Amino acid sequence: MKIQRFEDIIAWQKSKDLCILVYSTYNNCKDFGFKDQIQRAAVSIMNNIAEGYERQTDKEFRQGLYIAKGSCGELRSMINLSQDLKLIDPKTAYSLEKCAIEISKILSGLIKSLSD
Repeated sequence: MKIQRFEDIIAWQKSKDLCILVYSTYNNCKDFGFKDQIQRAAVSIMNNIAEGYERQTDKEFRQGLYIAKGSCGELRSMINLSQDLKLIDPKTAYSLEKCAIEISKILSGLIKSLSD
């Protein structure tokens, strides 16, 4: 299937779902700097997929995917830290990390497909 719009990209769809989950998970977090940064990392994943796609060249799309993949790493790092800081429980952390890893793998596949 040819991608017609960024909303058709599975990695974008899953990153939007993850973003909503991050927002709801940290909604009551009183550490506003931490909350802002983790939410920004989550939003960055979906937005960089969208921005890269909309630039309409494989090179620019690939660059957006690389940035989104980096944001997945940042998000996972912050999830890990938030667990250590007791901001979230281990089960929630595992669930969030699992989603971020899945998106990262999808992004890797997309990047590889654009490199061929």
